[in-house]
Amino acid sequence: MSSLHHLVREPKIKKDKSPLLLLIHGYGSNEEDLFSFAGELPGEYYVISVRAPYDLMYGSYAWYAINFDADQNKFSDYVQARQSRDLLLRFIDEAIATYPVDADEITLIGFSQGTILSYAVALSYPEKIKRVGALSGYLSMEILADDYAENDFSNLKMFISHGTADQVIPVDWARKAPAILNDLGIENVYHEYPIGHGVSPKNFYDLKDWLQST
Repeated sequence: MSSLHHLVREPKIKKDKSPLLLLIHGYGSNEEDLFSFAGELPGEYYVISVRAPYDLMYGSYAWYAINFDADQNKFSDYVQARQSRDLLLRFIDEAIATYPVDADEITLIGFSQGTILSYAVALSYPEKIKRVGALSGYLSMEILADDYAENDFSNLKMFISHGTADQVIPVDWARKAPAILNDLGIENVYHEYPIGHGVSPKNFYDLKDWLQST
């Protein structure tokens, strides 16, 4: 497997085929960030944490560029974002071929920019993904596959969480996702926490409970 550098935690409870949790970090971070809580995730899962392809130097990586103009307005490179969306899809196929994981039990856990990519992969290719944990991100319609609305979303479930004091991605951006998902018939739960751009212990335990209940 060579398309993305990654870390692996094998399941504590071995099966012929294990469910997969794919951890997708945010802008300016790396594969070690979310992997730091891999030991706390349910033991039946294969846990793989991937590194984004764009090197920002000093151990920082991005799934796509975020540029600023003279007035500090932010612009996302949607071409790079769509390329990373499809790179993640290819990586999932590689993981299924390389590790004893169940192709019908793939869960994406994203944070920030990783959440934006997780939404894009799941809505563009729902036949590949069963669950999404969308932490501190938002749904970017610009990077979904052109015909995404024609997909069958009947097996897809999502957990969405956001901090009400998030200074990086405003909570109002996150609040738009449930209505869009409801219109597509996608089962989802939405939680807010009195925190900034991060994951609180309560947030993490709610995510863990959701994983075990679904």
